[in-house]
Amino acid sequence: MTTTLSPGAPAESWAGALREFDADLGLRAAAEKTRRAYGSDLARFARWCTARSLEPAAVDTRMLRRYAASLSQGGLSPSSLARNVASLRAFYRMLREHGVIASNPAELLTLPKRPRSLPHVLRPDELAQLLDRIPLTTPLELRDRAMLELAYASGLRAEELVTLTVDSVDFDAEQVRIEGKGSKTRLVPVGEPALRALTRYLERARPALVHDQQRALLLSKSGRPLSTSDVRRRLRIWSTRAGLGGAVHPHALRHSFATHLLNGGADLRAIQELLGHSSISTTQVYTQVESARLRRAYASSHPRA
Repeated sequence: MTTTLSPGAPAESWAGALREFDADLGLRAAAEKTRRAYGSDLARFARWCTARSLEPAAVDTRMLRRYAASLSQGGLSPSSLARNVASLRAFYRMLREHGVIASNPAELLTLPKRPRSLPHVLRPDELAQLLDRIPLTTPLELRDRAMLELAYASGLRAEELVTLTVDSVDFDAEQVRIEGKGSKTRLVPVGEPALRALTRYLERARPALVHDQQRALLLSKSGRPLSTSDVRRRLRIWSTRAGLGGAVHPHALRHSFATHLLNGGADLRAIQELLGHSSISTTQVYTQVESARLRRAYASSHPRA
């Protein structure tokens, strides 16, 4: 990725530092989306510093706090502000590791508290309503059934779905190999309904879609690999037809996968591994979903609630 600087571009010292930072992110196998977001955040910070004649190594914690305050006063949301702070921490960590500065001035920045909403989870009967009503007639219907069955069966992100190849699914071992965030590979079980849907798709639909020895598992009607926007669009169509509304996002299938495992007695650490979360704290949001469900059950059932 090349960092793009808008009019009022920063000094060359900043442009060089940002190029070095982006290269460092590439070496760390950071996701392309992360590299773009951090590049955009830091380009804005570089312009702010250039307007004040501040070089990268001259910025201290006090100036960083002034910058963060200006972002907050400018109406930046808590989540966007938190990402900007994370960008600054990563940038100055890189400068410290490269010997440009002695300590990271961004380490003392406080991350804003973000309101944490509970993830949207579909009930098992709603999942059945969604998946079972997808017809098995045309190649695209067979593809969509296989795609959504697999997304729910294995808790996959949309980005992980579209990067699967025909070699990713091991039918004998009943598992799928996932290349997740940070190029981390994990093996996740696949249930029988999803395996049946995949078999139908591979035998009856994919041969009609494939062109030029394409290895991607999920193909469009023109034979190209699907994009994440394709996944969102097709899910929106089928969820609307199933009477669930058009706001069901692919991540809702992943949230449902994790929540249903937790409700069924699965260990939180096991769910963490299946989801590919690097931190258990990310997985713990699903315990909040279960706690909220139990509180609702208590409030509606207990005579003295």
